[in-house]
Amino acid sequence: MDRLDDLAAFVAIIEKGSQTAAARDLRRSLQSINRSLTALERGMGIALINRTTRQSTPTEAGLALYRRIKPALIEINDAKREAADKRAEPSGLLRVGAPVLFAPAFVAPVVCDFLERYPAVEVELKVSDRQVDLLEQGLDLAVRIREMPDSTLKARRIGELRVVIFGAPAYFARHGRPGHPDDLENHHCVLHAADDPDIEKWPFRVAGKHKSVRVRGRFRTDSAAAAHVAVARGLGLGRAPLWQIRRLVDDGVVEVVLADFEITRIPIHAVWPSTKIPLAKTKLFTDVLAARLKSADF
Repeated sequence: MDRLDDLAAFVAIIEKGSQTAAARDLRRSLQSINRSLTALERGMGIALINRTTRQSTPTEAGLALYRRIKPALIEINDAKREAADKRAEPSGLLRVGAPVLFAPAFVAPVVCDFLERYPAVEVELKVSDRQVDLLEQGLDLAVRIREMPDSTLKARRIGELRVVIFGAPAYFARHGRPGHPDDLENHHCVLHAADDPDIEKWPFRVAGKHKSVRVRGRFRTDSAAAAHVAVARGLGLGRAPLWQIRRLVDDGVVEVVLADFEITRIPIHAVWPSTKIPLAKTKLFTDVLAARLKSADF
């Protein structure tokens, strides 16, 4: 038996709780699993598993070994799949995550093009504005619109977008147009919660420096679409990525203000777990999405 198979059997025993369950999971015989464990322990000269009639639990040495080799086995298996992908047409299931409004506007069209180009691929698109755990959700790839803090994720920058302040002509007729971020103290604002806990602070760039301005308003929501409706109805000023309100701007429903004080554009990243090597189909999909975003009017 190959030493990698022995290690895989050892990992399965710990994760499944018994040799019987490990054999079922790996589709191997119980005798084969037992031989792998015995060979591994004999080769290392130490007991790795405490065996009982119903349960198998790791020894202290076994637990330490498991923690070291589990990530390595994931890397090896992903590398094997990546090598196989390079020999053949992309195939199989690709799970992608994206924000609620961004998904139908940009990701779904790319999915359609991708499926037409690679008929052996299936795509599952999960839509959420929550920063979900990719491994927990079984995602191969997710789109994140934000600066990437230190994390367990690997990221590729695939685009950037402009964030603007906007309002309805009817609102400006009643309250005037702000000419400087400090003027917002005298304006009503529609507050969109998103992922930022401090929604009453809007960032600007004034004289080349970052400045946060505290705003106020009687309406706050965690729905971007609801916030846009409220601004279009003249309830107050809003803050949003330009692409989200592009049609409202083009139709004259809202107007952009304070353009000279906008912050640096926000990056768009494709992210994946650092414990996984992205497969060929994942890389191909990211390339197609990056090309689509490069041509978009943000």
